[in-house]
Amino acid sequence: MRFALPSFFWRRSIRFRLLAWNSGVVLLLAASALVAVREGSRYTLIAELDERLHEDALEVRLAVQQFYPRIEAIRAELDRKAIGHAHYSMFIEIFDARGQLLASSVQTPNGTPALPGRPQEFSNWGAYRLATERFEAASLPPLAIRVGASRAPIQTEVAKLSRLILLVGLALLPLAIGGGYLLTNRALAPIARIIYTANRLRPTQMEERLPLRGTRDELDKLSLTINRLLDRIAEYLLKHREFVANAAHELRTPLAAIQATVEVGLGVDRDAEEYRELLYSTVDQCRQLGILVNQLLLLAESDSGRPITRHEQARLDQIAEKAVDMFRAAAEEREVRLEFASPGELTVPGDTLRLRQVVNNLLDNALKFTPAGGEVRVELGRDVARRAVVLRVSDTGIGIPGADLPHIFDRFYQVDKSRQREREIHGNGLGLSICHAIAAAHHGTIEISSQLGQGTTVTVTLPMRRGDESAAHSVAAAANG
Repeated sequence: MRFALPSFFWRRSIRFRLLAWNSGVVLLLAASALVAVREGSRYTLIAELDERLHEDALEVRLAVQQFYPRIEAIRAELDRKAIGHAHYSMFIEIFDARGQLLASSVQTPNGTPALPGRPQEFSNWGAYRLATERFEAASLPPLAIRVGASRAPIQTEVAKLSRLILLVGLALLPLAIGGGYLLTNRALAPIARIIYTANRLRPTQMEERLPLRGTRDELDKLSLTINRLLDRIAEYLLKHREFVANAAHELRTPLAAIQATVEVGLGVDRDAEEYRELLYSTVDQCRQLGILVNQLLLLAESDSGRPITRHEQARLDQIAEKAVDMFRAAAEEREVRLEFASPGELTVPGDTLRLRQVVNNLLDNALKFTPAGGEVRVELGRDVARRAVVLRVSDTGIGIPGADLPHIFDRFYQVDKSRQREREIHGNGLGLSICHAIAAAHHGTIEISSQLGQGTTVTVTLPMRRGDESAAHSVAAAANG
């Protein structure tokens, strides 16, 4: 049967439980020590009594050897010795080999037990301690001597010691509780500082951190873990504030354009064709605003942990080929060569619509930043070792500075806006962030490498469909063979 504390104990505060545990342990140790002292004293007193009884038995043995077979002389000697130790209520008995009583001293109680079979034995009988010894001598028949003495003096001493131990235990009770209280306060002091610091934290003031005592104990590890959590929360809040500010800025631009267009239309009377042009412009601006809102919603869903992809089998080769065909006219207009290469059918578990969004975003970025005469290449392949399908979009464009690469997937992050204005490139800095979120939702990765003035390569790796893994291994083996 397992020992379980009552449920009300666990419903108390940690301070109460620590105090109870500390005080209980101290009291238990003290009680164990006091009981050990009491039992040790009792054992010592009994051992001393046994030693005294043994010595008395030796003296009686000498007297028997001296006076045997004169029983009366032996009895007189026994009486003399018993009277001399009357304060112990001593009595002495002499038995023959058959256990028949030959002689006994005064103060011998009635009904003493039969002789034991062992040559020497110490035992308890009622309120007496008995020592029995058998012996043989050259001129004597086998005899046995029993010497008994009252255990009352020992019990009296043990009772006194028990009362003293009880008093000491009662005196230790408040000391144990006080010591437990001090130990509890000392143990909970770091936690109190943690609570105090945590209560001071505000979403707008996340600079403060929990102090580390340098002890490297569990509380230091807890403080370090909480500090790391606070670092992540502070980083998240900072990105959230930047995201909200950038989103408001990006939303303000098309809204201002729509407002300006409507105000122009309402300013003076115009003919139907002019109104139609203003409405077309407003619709185009609303479409751009809708795209931005959908992008923001996608990122918000990704942050909340809600699934942003459907589970289906997507033909990545068809998705990429259609995207290349769709952007081919834009590439020709920009005088950029657009190439596509695929080893054949490539199926990945994922969302066709979201994967098309990734390819479109990457192609749009590549064409935007590739000057006339350059090249954009879309390649598909298999990574057999990683059991993945690889989509690679590379260009010979202006490239990305090395200092910007670590932030390239941050939301609203745009590289060198002055160069974008020179090339009349428009964007909101969400395209690569969305690609990163979609790749992560497909349990894939997205990586980017670039050299300034030479071009950029974006590599998307997606898990391969289970049925295609063995086929990929067969193709790789055939190629190696």
